[in-house]
Amino acid sequence: MTISGVGSRTSYIGSGITNLRDQLDALTQQLSSGKISNTYAGQGSGRSLAIALRAQISNVAAYADTAVNLNTRIGVANLSLQRLVAIGSDVKGAAVSAGGNFDNTGQTPGQKTASLGFFDSVDMLNARSGDRYLFSGRATDTAPVAPADQIMNGNGALVAGLKQVIAERKTADLGVNANGRVGSAVGTPVTSVVISEEDATPAPPAAAQPFGMKVTGVSTTIAGATVTQPVDLPATVPPTPPATPVQKSMSIDLGATNPNVGDQVKFTFTMPDGTKEDIVLTASDQTPLPANSFLIDPGQPNAVPPVAPSSTVTAANLNAVLGTAMKDLANGPMVAASAIEAGDNFFDQPPLRVGSTPLGSATTLVAGTADNTVIWYQGEQNTAANGSARGSAVSQVDTSIKVQYGARADEQALRAQLQTVAVFAAVAVDPAQLSNATYAKSANAQIAALNQRVAQNLANIPGQQTIQDIQADFAGAQASIKSTTDRQVQTKAMAQTMLDSIEGINDDEVATKILALQTALQASYQTTSNLYQMSLVKFL
Repeated sequence: MTISGVGSRTSYIGSGITNLRDQLDALTQQLSSGKISNTYAGQGSGRSLAIALRAQISNVAAYADTAVNLNTRIGVANLSLQRLVAIGSDVKGAAVSAGGNFDNTGQTPGQKTASLGFFDSVDMLNARSGDRYLFSGRATDTAPVAPADQIMNGNGALVAGLKQVIAERKTADLGVNANGRVGSAVGTPVTSVVISEEDATPAPPAAAQPFGMKVTGVSTTIAGATVTQPVDLPATVPPTPPATPVQKSMSIDLGATNPNVGDQVKFTFTMPDGTKEDIVLTASDQTPLPANSFLIDPGQPNAVPPVAPSSTVTAANLNAVLGTAMKDLANGPMVAASAIEAGDNFFDQPPLRVGSTPLGSATTLVAGTADNTVIWYQGEQNTAANGSARGSAVSQVDTSIKVQYGARADEQALRAQLQTVAVFAAVAVDPAQLSNATYAKSANAQIAALNQRVAQNLANIPGQQTIQDIQADFAGAQASIKSTTDRQVQTKAMAQTMLDSIEGINDDEVATKILALQTALQASYQTTSNLYQMSLVKFL
């Protein structure tokens, strides 16, 4: 009889040893990797849940990266807004406290502050995060605001900047007679004074034109006097002529009796920027005549025969004083109002320019183009068709949560402040003429009116957007990101715990199994060794 040898390929004990070594290798790999298996097949029935949990954890990680980017962009934008708020406050304070102390450039210290603030504001609105401009809406690769120097001074001889637009508008508002395009004259009856827009030279326009002062109202405390209020004309750009030429005017008729000392007449005019200014004149019998007064005709009691006081002469005196007062108003506060309105024209989309020459008799505004006027804003237009500014940049921070964080430099609050600061910085008087008392008086009146308007325009107006409103929108976006991120951190932790329970191992348990297998394997090796040493002689 033939007795076969003991081999690993045929021995039951040998196959068991091989199985134990495979188990030991698997447990050793688990202990080193911390995973129950390197394949989903080895995870058993939890494999499908593990796949879903890994996808969820991956999504949370992607959203976390998005949140970091969004917080960076919003943070940079908010720093710009904080600086803009500070600039607005500084310039407003400078306008409130500024006087009429002009330097050799024809500007006040407050205007110097505004100039620095304007250049800084342009830099803030051109802020970037990475390669993305933050105040251009969807046009993220385009700087939203033109260079500050170009906005102020133009781009070459043919492309006008703000200073040129202000100068042209000033000439158009003053008119050929430098009187604000209004005039007064003794009317019919001769006891009346008529104030009309566009004096007789040049001829009155056929419809209301946009330049100069506008007659708005007249009132008086003179007993027996009659006032006639102006009738509004349809203002169009360009004007549409009515069937017959018209001229807007208002008047006061003193009647047959002279006013009493102290009686007043108030004439109200609307400035180019929509604000109103009053000229109040008081009847007086003093010599010399006090400021803002008109002389009541005393008659000629010593003449032969004596001449009685006449309201006709008083009306002529009122007309003369009023003419001077209107010219002072035109060359003082109206110039400041003209600059404010020119700034609004320039920062409009498209910008508006005086439409014809000579400028002093122009009657229309026309749209400027990139060929003749600096276009200050280059980003996506803030229009209803383009949707809200915040909606111009949207990112998903969770499966069902989106955050809006867009901004446009031409939003109402941002444009209004930039426009006001720019106008304040752009206006200047001629320092060479300040030695002339008349010019100095007008210059001081201009800067006083400009200071007042700048301070008012930089104040918060109920119902209008402020920079703080934009900051609040950004703060809401950041709050949404934070709450979402906090929730995702908790979700990731729970998903990771569950995934670890499926894919992970218990190190103590695996180590114990390894020790048990090592013991069993050692015993198997010992038994196998003994069997290999077995012979028939030893067996018998």
